[in-house]
Amino acid sequence: MGQLQGQWTPIPMLLAVPNKGRLQEPVLKLLEAVGIRPLASDERALVVPTTWREINLIRARPEDIPFIVESGRVWAGITGHDYVVESGANVREVLELDFGRGKLVVAVPKSSDISSVEQLPPGARVATKFVNIAYSYFGELGKRVRVIRVTGSVEVLPQLGIADAILDVMATGTTLEVHGLVPVATVLETSARLIVNPKYEEHELTKMLVTFVKGYYAAQGKKMIFLNVPADKLEAVLSVLPAMEAPSVTKLAKGDVYEVFSVVPEEGLPDLVIRLKQAGAKDIVVTSIEKLIS
Repeated sequence: MGQLQGQWTPIPMLLAVPNKGRLQEPVLKLLEAVGIRPLASDERALVVPTTWREINLIRARPEDIPFIVESGRVWAGITGHDYVVESGANVREVLELDFGRGKLVVAVPKSSDISSVEQLPPGARVATKFVNIAYSYFGELGKRVRVIRVTGSVEVLPQLGIADAILDVMATGTTLEVHGLVPVATVLETSARLIVNPKYEEHELTKMLVTFVKGYYAAQGKKMIFLNVPADKLEAVLSVLPAMEAPSVTKLAKGDVYEVFSVVPEEGLPDLVIRLKQAGAKDIVVTSIEKLIS
């Protein structure tokens, strides 16, 4: 796969992405926002080239991605923190993303008298796909439970009398409520993470991807503003205009006028424009920012 540090690899590296589930759509939207778009529309294709010639996507089940990245055959992946913990895989979480947030909770039927995990009876049946986390969690509490491995939806199992409790991810709590369940303990908080194999952590491609994703997030809620300012109004305008460090100021070739531009918060923008106009600014242009890389 070429040199691991200091240069681009000549062979496209594999980035594992979810092929289904709640993370699939936001992952693809994020990658598109940073310029990584699949060049094949056939969802049956498991390895897909992208607009970043250095990266191919590999579609995989989100719970398998930590193991795939750990193997070293795949450079990086995006999956949930819950799946990383469950897998125990030797991977690095290099970036927390702003989607896929939830809590891994223990939930029981509302009709039960149980209000805490300590009240679960010895040998209680707990249905979950997070078997390793379940054994670890209840083991640390000194609770003896019977863990039932389930790969699909677990919420219905208490209603069927198959389980006394479940351990699953709760995003809003609506699904639990629909099935008559109530959370009694939070095991861990989760969100989507960019993970890499340790040997690729310092690779230039890893650093570039992290930089672009951070740049995309940094640009959210910000706008670029351009304005022309007569010289005698410059000080007044600059006293009003916010900036990341300081506004950029350039004297125009014609007339005693300066061009000023700055990155400003989107919140409060209408009020800012009014105050800039009152201070003497003119020809104000506001544009969106795709990425803000510092």
